[in-house]
Amino acid sequence: MSSVAQPVAGTAERAASPPPAWQHLKTLIPYVLRYKGMVSLGLLTLTLMGLVGTLPQLIIGIINDCLRGAPKPLSTLAGFARTMLHPLFDHYAPLSRHALGVYCLILVCAMLAKGFFSFWTRWILIGISREIEYDLRNDLLARCLELDPEFYAQNRTGDLMSRATNDLNAVRMVLGPGIMYTAVTFATMVLAVFFMVKLSPMLTLWVLLPVPFVAVAVRYFGQIIHRLSEQIQAALGVLSTRAQENLTGIRVVRAYVQEEPEMASFDRANREYVSRNIQLISSWSLFFPALSVLIGLTVVILLALGGERVIGGRVSLGTFTAFYAFLIQLTFPMIAIGYVTNIFQRGAASMRRLNYILDARPRIRDAAAPPSPSFAASPEGNGSQARRAEEFATEPKLRGEIEFRHLTFAYPAAGNGGAAAPVLSDITLHIPAGSTAAILGPTGSGKSTLASLIARLWEAPAGTLFLDGRPVSEYPLAELRRSIGYVPQDTFLFSDTIRENIAFGAADAAEERVFEAAEIASISGEIQSFSKGFETLVGERGITLSGGQKQRTSLARAILREPKILILDDAFSSVDTGTEERILGRLREVMRRRTTILISHRVSTVRNADQIAVLRDGRIIERGTHAELLALDGYYADLYRKQLLEEELERE
Repeated sequence: MSSVAQPVAGTAERAASPPPAWQHLKTLIPYVLRYKGMVSLGLLTLTLMGLVGTLPQLIIGIINDCLRGAPKPLSTLAGFARTMLHPLFDHYAPLSRHALGVYCLILVCAMLAKGFFSFWTRWILIGISREIEYDLRNDLLARCLELDPEFYAQNRTGDLMSRATNDLNAVRMVLGPGIMYTAVTFATMVLAVFFMVKLSPMLTLWVLLPVPFVAVAVRYFGQIIHRLSEQIQAALGVLSTRAQENLTGIRVVRAYVQEEPEMASFDRANREYVSRNIQLISSWSLFFPALSVLIGLTVVILLALGGERVIGGRVSLGTFTAFYAFLIQLTFPMIAIGYVTNIFQRGAASMRRLNYILDARPRIRDAAAPPSPSFAASPEGNGSQARRAEEFATEPKLRGEIEFRHLTFAYPAAGNGGAAAPVLSDITLHIPAGSTAAILGPTGSGKSTLASLIARLWEAPAGTLFLDGRPVSEYPLAELRRSIGYVPQDTFLFSDTIRENIAFGAADAAEERVFEAAEIASISGEIQSFSKGFETLVGERGITLSGGQKQRTSLARAILREPKILILDDAFSSVDTGTEERILGRLREVMRRRTTILISHRVSTVRNADQIAVLRDGRIIERGTHAELLALDGYYADLYRKQLLEEELERE
């Protein structure tokens, strides 16, 4: 199995000093603004919940003064706060059963109102977090579909899946519980401290003395949690990659009896993930006790100083009880600080990993059109692609003429700073529209690379590849690729029915056309022999089909699109020569109406092509028709004789 390594970009990211957590979360602001109306409503209900939530503490204090027979409830409360709560004091009477009943009823109503607003706060804010998660997941997939093969050569599938699932869930926790608990903590602390100051400024000053230590603890442990969270998510990416590779390559693992080594490798990755989590739990376990000690210290201060004032008659028992209730109410926000810190730090670490995908940009994209007077008025020119697509639609359809002019191509270096060796060197080849060209050569000669350049899966150097006399980069990517039917040598089928796999990219195709494409690919008879016919599920990556059946299904998919350019990259390597002859015979009518490129290492596949180019070590060493190349008595002729001999030996 392949070794597990971090993406190349990750090294550069770690080398620089990490920006604050907030910088990673700024990406979420546009997503939140999409739901600013609902966010405002959620914050409004949260504010109302906070306001109503202050009443129970005050009512408990009033009840205590009523039971104690104090002539004035909450005697130290004065100024604007007492004026605001004046309707609440209208029902007060010392040692009155009626007053006690009224305040108990008000207390119940206040708790019910708080529960009502709490429900709507959670329903709105948590619901918004799910909507933003939905938007983020769609944007992640859209960006992944845009990115070039180079991106996937540098990043593992398992790690990308981990980012799109676990990291996305951590970010959702920031948007839902994170924002909600932060707002609740802020509202609760502000209102509680306000009334505590009004009840007793001196006691408030004393009980809030530990708060600076809380801030220091939050900052210290927050940095540790953020660092460990990044390490945990990276370890989870490695673990996901291990699982994905083993499940995808299960047949290879079993064939080579590598179950035990692979289990040992997975165990190491699993142990690393668990170890990182244990480190986080250790820090987390220290964080909460530290907060609990600080909270307990405030309670001790209140009991000592507040109790002395009650005994001395400077503070009523009701005031002391209300003050104590507010202090207990502050317990949740102080604990929530730790919880929210964990959520935000883990979310920031995960958002950093998601931003790696969201900030990635494809190198292969539609060229910007030159601005017209009306177009120049656009500040960003974001209409250029649509404008080019409209221009392309009004022009004559692609005919399929292909020309390579002194093309030299090397794959981008994998982040090591060095120049990669050219895969193709000085390729000059003209393929007229509607003709059939064959590319033949040994493994590693650059045949597949040449095909992928036509579809712009990789970018050819400027001025080296032309379609219908125009640089290939001038064609909108979507229109270009719709005009090409590409059967890669690495056949991929989706975990769906055979019909859906054939109709991929042409979902509205009639059943007759699907059957006709399967018939041309010489697979229809085998499909109909299945119990469910075209509705047969092929399993992941087409595991229930043979190699030849998968190739022919992929061929039918390309034929169904009726492309102007048909590229068959070693599309018959998994079928016998008899089936190959039958397919090529049926393809002749299809190929007559379009430009066809046959890539193969078999002479039997390419012998009827209009022209044959022989590639070796990235260069064209021979070119001509089958007869012309035989007359040259070079590489092609030698390969032809060898393959004839092999066929004769097989017949014997």
